Amino acid sequence: MTKFAIVTGESKGLGEGIATLFLESGVSVIGISRSENHQLPVIAEKNNQLYKHFRCDLSDPNEVQNTFNNMKDFIASEKELTNVFLVNNAAAVKPINQAMNIKSEDLVRHVQINMVAPMLLTNLFLNEANAMDVPAIAVMVTSGAAERPIYGWSAYCSTKASMNMYTKTVALEQEELETGNKVIAFNPGVMDTEMQETIRSSTKEQFSDVERYQDLKENSQLNPPKTVASVLIDILNDEDVGNGKVYNVKNYL
Repeated sequence: MTKFAIVTGESKGLGEGIATLFLESGVSVIGISRSENHQLPVIAEKNNQLYKHFRCDLSDPNEVQNTFNNMKDFIASEKELTNVFLVNNAAAVKPINQAMNIKSEDLVRHVQINMVAPMLLTNLFLNEANAMDVPAIAVMVTSGAAERPIYGWSAYCSTKASMNMYTKTVALEQEELETGNKVIAFNPGVMDTEMQETIRSSTKEQFSDVERYQDLKENSQLNPPKTVASVLIDILNDEDVGNGKVYNVKNYL
C-alpha cells in the first residue's frame, strides 16, 4: 500500500519540514519548486519511501499544468495507492509596498504564485483523485493576513483571503458531490523562515509594522518550521479532518 503527498515549495522552510515529516511517517513525497532539496532524497531512502522533485515556476500556469501531467503519470505508475495529499505551501510575500506603488508585473506574478497556482493544482488534483478513486485531502497554507488588512501587504492579504474562500467553496462542492475528498486551510502563524527575513528587511514606508516583526525575531517568538509542520501532519492523520475548515496553529502550540 502506498501513500503519496505533493508538496509545493518543499526546498526550504515549512515545505521542507512538511516533506520531511511525511517521509518519516511512511508517505512518499513529490516536491514542486524551482530548486531541489538535497536532504530529502537521503531522508526518503532512510525511511524506505520515494521522493521525486519536479522543477516548476509556479508563476507560469502552462508550466504548472505540464508539471502536473508529468507528476500524475509518476503517481499512476504506483500500485496499491491508498491515499493522496496535496499541500499548497509555496507562496510569495513580495511585493511589500503601498498598493499604489506596486508594479503591474510584480502584482501579476504574486497573484499567479499565491492564488492561481494553488487553485489550478487543487482543481487538477481533485479531478485526478476522483478518476483514480483514491481518497484525497488538499491543503491551502493560509495566513492571519487573510483575515485582517495589513499596511503594505495588499497583495498578500488579498491572495490569502481568496485561498480561504476557495477552500470553503471547493469543500462544499466535494461534500455535495459525496466524493469523500476534503479541502482544508492551515494557518502556520509566524515562523523562523526566509520569508520572515524578507519581511524584516522592508522599510517602514513599505511596511508600517516592520518593527513588530523584527521584535518577534529578537525575542525568539518565531516557531521553528518543523514544529509547525508537525501540527499539520497530526491534523492530516486525524480521521475526522474538518472539510472546509481553516485550522490555526496557535490552537495546537
